[in-house]
Amino acid sequence: MRSADRIVAVEHHTAHTTYPHTVGRNARLGSHGTGPRADILLLRTETGVTGWGARSAGDLDDDAVLGRRLDEVFDPAVGVVDAAAAPFDLALHDLAGQLANVPVYRLLGAAGDPRPVCYDGAIYFDDLDPEDDPVGIAGPLGNCAADHELGYRAFKLKIGRGNRWMSRAAGDARDIEITRAVRTAYPNARILVDANDGYDCAGVIEYLRAVDDCDLFWLEEPFPDDESDLRRLRDYLGAAGSSTLVADGETDPDVPSLLETASAGLIDVLLMDVCTFGFTPWRRLMPELVRRGVAGSPHAWGVPLKTFYAAQLAAGLGNVPAVEGVPGTIAEVDSSGYQLTSGRLQLPTAPGFGLPWLG
Repeated sequence: MRSADRIVAVEHHTAHTTYPHTVGRNARLGSHGTGPRADILLLRTETGVTGWGARSAGDLDDDAVLGRRLDEVFDPAVGVVDAAAAPFDLALHDLAGQLANVPVYRLLGAAGDPRPVCYDGAIYFDDLDPEDDPVGIAGPLGNCAADHELGYRAFKLKIGRGNRWMSRAAGDARDIEITRAVRTAYPNARILVDANDGYDCAGVIEYLRAVDDCDLFWLEEPFPDDESDLRRLRDYLGAAGSSTLVADGETDPDVPSLLETASAGLIDVLLMDVCTFGFTPWRRLMPELVRRGVAGSPHAWGVPLKTFYAAQLAAGLGNVPAVEGVPGTIAEVDSSGYQLTSGRLQLPTAPGFGLPWLG
């Protein structure tokens, strides 16, 4: 890799996502609409090589990278080495891959499968819309069918309708009804459920009892974090002989506390966001998760770009049981190198993230 190449230009762009269908409500938030925008940072070196990526968390200052050699801000073995350059995390990884002429996952060690399992993260409360004449369970089932045609073979269902949008009893009953309907329609699919903290512990255990023959792959953010409730949930799953994984850590993560809770056997999969937590922090964290016997799966909802980043991390580091898929297209990006077939996302062999910028 030409690590001495100097970054001579920083460009700011916007990427526009279009979902294949309007994405509705979850337990806490209203409609997620037809697709968000993402802030893009593009870097150009003195030799004309470019790398780009969605902006990561942190205070953005172009001077953190402008005029500096790549090796001053980035080490292929660890990622970003200057905290001021953290917002450029993904762009720097892409640039490093371009300069080395290898995919990002190979920079990371290629310890995982370059065809990671990818689940459909877009099954929201579309049974509740339109408000003046709700379509009922045909909405989520229709979205599952459409996304099955796209290649998904695993579905994450939002639950927790009784937290805000329906009465508690009616909402819980609808959660159960839709879970069972999806299992009936897709007997061989992985089913994941995500409550977005929309239950309490007693309620989620009652939900699990009602769907105990649905073979849930994981249960995500069942209720606001509480160690005693997580222990009660774990005791229930153990007594029921359930293999359902408990996934948590997406919302306002206190990572040291989550690590201790996971190490105690109460959380199986940690979910910090691939952008707001960061790609480089995930690189630092994953070996520690492996040592503690805990899996990771970076939260990727929002723009499909985040799915591609999470998939590269999964293929590079391993220890990711499934990658969150965001169905949709990005107007300014050629993502054709990523192919979803029978539930697995084939990564491109092109350098960097394998995503030519068209904008």
